[in-house]
Amino acid sequence: MIAHRKLLVTGANGFVAGSILAQAGDYWQLHALSRGASLAPRKNLRWQVCDSLSAAPLTRLFHEIKPEVVIHTAALADIDFCQANPAAAREVNIELTRTLANLCADSGGKLVFCSTDTIFDGERAPYKEADVPGPVNLYAETKVAAEQIVSALGTRAVIARLALVVGLPVLGAGNSFLARMIASFKDGRTVGVPAHEIRTPVDVITAGRALLELAAGDHHGIFHLAGSERLNRFEMAQRIARRFGFSEKLVTAQPPATTPGRAPRPRDVSLANAKACATLQTPMRTFDDALSLILETAANPAT
Repeated sequence: MIAHRKLLVTGANGFVAGSILAQAGDYWQLHALSRGASLAPRKNLRWQVCDSLSAAPLTRLFHEIKPEVVIHTAALADIDFCQANPAAAREVNIELTRTLANLCADSGGKLVFCSTDTIFDGERAPYKEADVPGPVNLYAETKVAAEQIVSALGTRAVIARLALVVGLPVLGAGNSFLARMIASFKDGRTVGVPAHEIRTPVDVITAGRALLELAAGDHHGIFHLAGSERLNRFEMAQRIARRFGFSEKLVTAQPPATTPGRAPRPRDVSLANAKACATLQTPMRTFDDALSLILETAANPAT
């Protein structure tokens, strides 16, 4: 009998986690951790619903499962919500990460932590893994603090900085801006996007595959999981409209100052992905190739 390695995925109802769980295959004995209802149970997937992600219940669950690897996707990722609710942001983004890092340190497990491109100040892009973060909002501050906690695990830690993740939900609903954008296009409504913000978008299928590869191998340190093309948000939305059969006129440039309560954003947080391209078998795609993979996966969910 094949002994499957135990993988715990946090934030299991989320967008990126859904891609991980859907693509994990038979190599892993999967444990999905969420605070919401379970989704799509299958033979090698056990869903763990934990109403509280504080240290005590999480520790009990961790000791019961005994995972060899944790992919930590759970986060409060709404930048504006975090800015308005700093205590909640720190509790989830820092303290939950601290608990998981401590548990992995005690058990000898590996932790793959999902960070973000927005930890940088946006003034010296494209950013490499060794570049020093410069957070401009509270969400980014919490992710930098979490990275520092995770890095203390040394060779048993991976920090995966994800660029803007694009795609349609692979498992569950998730938080897909692409799905919301397409729904607006279908209704004939315009979509306002900030034209000055530059990113290196990665599709959610590629992100899930790369995170699984980082979890399975002996990789450690920081990796930038990003697409191979720099685009501003306006160009990105126009190309999405074209590929999905809608008029580009439905995309409008929106100055960020017109959005009430919007936290500061960095201007250009495009990531250099040379390390991921050289190290991983999972290819980092151009935006057109990423959209093709998204459409292909939507048409053939089992692939």
